[in-house]
Amino acid sequence: MHGVGPETAAQLLITCGDNPDRLTSSAAFAALCGVAPIPASSGKTTRHRLSRGGDRQANRALYLIVLARMAWCSRTRAYVARRTAEGKSKKEIIRCLKRYVARELFKVLTSPNATNNDLRVAA
Repeated sequence: MHGVGPETAAQLLITCGDNPDRLTSSAAFAALCGVAPIPASSGKTTRHRLSRGGDRQANRALYLIVLARMAWCSRTRAYVARRTAEGKSKKEIIRCLKRYVARELFKVLTSPNATNNDLRVAA
C-alpha cells in the first residue's frame, strides 16, 4: 500500500498480534491505535481530537504513513488542499487522514485475500 514501508507494516502487525481480541471492527482497531476521534468541543466550536490512549507506536506508524502520502500521493495532496480551503488546520487534516488510513489498513489486516486493487488510496 502507498506509504506503508517495512517498519510501519511490522509495527502494525505487532500491534495486531499483541491484541487479536481487540480487532472486532475498524473502529476498535482505530481505538487500539489511538486514532479514534473524541469530541473536544466547547462553546460554539465543534471539533474532535485523537484519543491519547492506545498503542503509541502504532499511532506513530500511522502518522508516518500519512506524512508519506501527504508528500507523494496526488489524491491525498488534493484532499489536503480541499480541507485547507474549508478552513481545517493541518493538525485536523492529519487526524482525519490517520483515521482513514486505519480504516483502510484494518481491511487489509483482517481479510487475507485483499489486494491493493481492492482498496482506494487515501481521500
